[in-house]
Amino acid sequence: MSANVNTTMNGTQQSSCFKPTAEKIGNSFAYCLIFVVSLAGNTLIGIIVYKKKTRRKPNNYLIVNMAMSDLLSSFLLIPCQVQKLYIDSWLIGGPVGQALCKLVTFVRQVSDLVSIQSLVLIAMDRFGAVVFPLRSPLISSKLNPVFILATWIVPMSVTSPYLFTMKRFGYGGGLGCRNHWDEVFGETYQNYFMVILIVFIFIPFVLISILYSITFLKLKSQKIPGEQSAKGEAEQRRQREHRVLRMAIAIVLGFAICWLPVLIRHFLVLFASDIVTSCDFKHFSSVAFLMVNAYCAINPCICFIFSSNYREGVKTLLR
Repeated sequence: MSANVNTTMNGTQQSSCFKPTAEKIGNSFAYCLIFVVSLAGNTLIGIIVYKKKTRRKPNNYLIVNMAMSDLLSSFLLIPCQVQKLYIDSWLIGGPVGQALCKLVTFVRQVSDLVSIQSLVLIAMDRFGAVVFPLRSPLISSKLNPVFILATWIVPMSVTSPYLFTMKRFGYGGGLGCRNHWDEVFGETYQNYFMVILIVFIFIPFVLISILYSITFLKLKSQKIPGEQSAKGEAEQRRQREHRVLRMAIAIVLGFAICWLPVLIRHFLVLFASDIVTSCDFKHFSSVAFLMVNAYCAINPCICFIFSSNYREGVKTLLR
């Protein structure tokens, strides 16, 4: 839900609100940095899991699935965002331009939801491994491909309306790509948006927070058998608790910080449309889209910072 599907491209409005040097150069640098980090980090995650057979486990496959969706997202939207800073018009006309107008938005929505669903499945897998260690895994090796396939099929199904509502249009001397929802489905976009927001963003955020909280509390309450090695095991347990807690906090905070601004922006577009033409709103939208795009680069950074396995994998590749 992060693509800018409700606003037109208009060079006059853009230039009246944004400084041609500081704003554009700063945003261009930020987007390029996000693109490079996302490309390097998500690609490394895929290579590390592919190279090492011992890492080919359900949890790591889910991380790779998330990495590939983030990589797809950064490839699709970041170049478009940089282009819009300098040429606020849809560059490609004809049938190809019409198809790209539909596909870019559709695929971006799908990749965002795939990434979020992968985070939920990763949290469920860790929850099952810690809370129910003696039971069969919640996400077994046989079921893992089914779950991964579902993370793509479900988003493709629920975001398919964009293939019908996104249309290229002409204005002045340029082209734009805009969501014409009301023309296709009537005045139902607010209801659709709220359902997607609650089911695929709000509920996953709450579920991830709950699962990691229970996982941490379970680790903290585990008793250490024996007395001779109690100190050593206590230290190991404390380190493990700290790693789980830090990673859980990083995942939840990264999710909230990156997504909250763009969700507020969408709410303002839907329920306070009178302010969308103001320069303050345009500046806020610029920051919101920058932050939600940064999410595809933050996920691999969290993996490398908090997982020693992935850091060791990078060292092995460098050797």
